[in-house]
Amino acid sequence: MFSGGVGILSPVTSVCFRLYSSYIKNARYLFHLKENDDICRQALKLGSFYLFHNLSPFLRNIGSSYSFPAVSSSELHKILIEHERNEQMMEESVLIGCSDSCSAEFAIDLGSLERSRLETELGGKFTDLRKASLQLRVKDTPLMSQAQALLRWHESHQYCSKTGKPTQKNLSGSKRVCQGNGLIYYPQMSPVIITLVSHRKRCLLARQDSFPAGMYTALSGFCDIGETLEETVRREVAEEVGLEVESIRYSASQHWPFPNSSLMLACHATVLQEELCINTAEIESAKWFSLEEVEEALKWQKVPPKQEDGTVPVWVPPKLAIANHLIQEWVQEQRSHLKD
Repeated sequence: MFSGGVGILSPVTSVCFRLYSSYIKNARYLFHLKENDDICRQALKLGSFYLFHNLSPFLRNIGSSYSFPAVSSSELHKILIEHERNEQMMEESVLIGCSDSCSAEFAIDLGSLERSRLETELGGKFTDLRKASLQLRVKDTPLMSQAQALLRWHESHQYCSKTGKPTQKNLSGSKRVCQGNGLIYYPQMSPVIITLVSHRKRCLLARQDSFPAGMYTALSGFCDIGETLEETVRREVAEEVGLEVESIRYSASQHWPFPNSSLMLACHATVLQEELCINTAEIESAKWFSLEEVEEALKWQKVPPKQEDGTVPVWVPPKLAIANHLIQEWVQEQRSHLKD
């Protein structure tokens, strides 16, 4: 049995943990928390909790920015009692990780409690996820988006799609089980490619009419069933701008919580020609940009003020988005070529 917040299954396991790196130790501990409700129940008593209200994360102002603070198990227990809720509500939380000291971290949605009262008591605000993502430090946003995505998945998977009967989450929230036939559901993400297309010394950026004024970004689209990553890149580029891809190079990946959990797979692609044939059913516009134009667009981290003629300068997604990473990579490569 695990003792407190540190996983100790047996003397052998204890020896193994001493030999492992912190990363491996945490991974093994999280595995046991996900698979064993009794172990997870013990961890709930000593863990920390990130708070949401109807899927909006709780933020606290810390000067010029905001934090995504956690409360201790005892603090959450006190909050529930003061709001006339049973401590059993703590088991509605979902496991999202653990600290370096193997203290379990959970997220819980307090949507059934009075929001304004909670905000006053806690000294902060429950904030829309998109706005919260822009207010937090970049390194803090992955945990917040992971927590919200998992809570949202459980909210939308209350019933089995095959039997129509209720599903029940295990204590950690790593799965839901149909109470009718035992069918197991696991949280899922939809794969999405995001591709920065380039041709010689220019890169291609596009926008949809739903974007903020002036914002351009890389092309993106969901992977169809049966497609490889490479096939999706070629299809999306052909569909949206009428260009044929010559080469593809994978760059990085990112979990993205909008509109529902997506795994963004970022790539660079070169094309054979530069004449665009824009599919206006998919995007509003697309343009080729020089290195100088892209560098100017990168200077803005939010919607720029209007110019004298009423237009908004071109800008790109902020640093928290993987599109920014792709664009920054391309800029660095172009600068490197200039040095050569």
